[in-house]
Amino acid sequence: MRKIKEILNKKGKEKITMLTCYDYSFAQILDETGVDIILVGDSLANVILGLEHTKEVSFEEMLNHTKAVSKAVKNALVIADMPYVSYQKNIKDAVYFANQFIQLGKAEGVKIEWFKHCPEVTESLIKNGIPVMGHLGLTPQTVEELGGFKVQGRSKERALEIINQAKILEKIGVFSIVLESIPYKLAKIITETVKVPTIGIGAGWFCDGQVLVLYDLLGIYKKIKPKFVKVYADLSTSIRKAIEMFIQEVKTEKFPTPKESFSLDEEIFKKLLREKDAQMG
Repeated sequence: MRKIKEILNKKGKEKITMLTCYDYSFAQILDETGVDIILVGDSLANVILGLEHTKEVSFEEMLNHTKAVSKAVKNALVIADMPYVSYQKNIKDAVYFANQFIQLGKAEGVKIEWFKHCPEVTESLIKNGIPVMGHLGLTPQTVEELGGFKVQGRSKERALEIINQAKILEKIGVFSIVLESIPYKLAKIITETVKVPTIGIGAGWFCDGQVLVLYDLLGIYKKIKPKFVKVYADLSTSIRKAIEMFIQEVKTEKFPTPKESFSLDEEIFKKLLREKDAQMG
């Protein structure tokens, strides 16, 4: 709970940084940089597993990746994204699956997206001692109900709905709220209305913090590039060049060299050659 309190205390004082992560190696790097929150996001479905929809990712897949990330992290707050099947398919299963993320996955909290039964599920999780991060605006797990991947809250009615949802989540006791793909002025109103931190993704600069998908930030995942993504490094080009160089060096016998190889005592080598010649001759 110490890390949760630290996040809560940052509101209005210091911007919060959050990035998605799905594996041990990247998690270790992120933790060393000082990022505040590492989210094992259900975007795993798209960028790692090649699935079309985030709701297709399984609980087992999310749990395994949460375990991998948690093993590497010492400082950041690790949050597990609850997959659709773990709380929306049957709300009675939510506490069980959330506990698995905490007990087996070693996450310190879970994130759930707004849906019809979000308030009762959130309340149930918090009553069972599980810290919850809310998610409002564009909610990918139920995107069909929102008319597709488009900005939310542009009409007065929808904007008021999202504001009310934020108030409900705050009252229930979430420790933060992700605001996705909403106008920045609406995000400003919500950020100033609730006492818990807001973390934006496509919600402008007034939020208390920002989150991006790591593979978007690094320019690795290029199938889709939302407007709100900023590519800080084009690693896909660097990776491609490195692989092309590897292929070329293998085919031209420039790799491996003695530097990347292990030696054998010359006398043993000669004996082995004699035995080989004897067996073949």
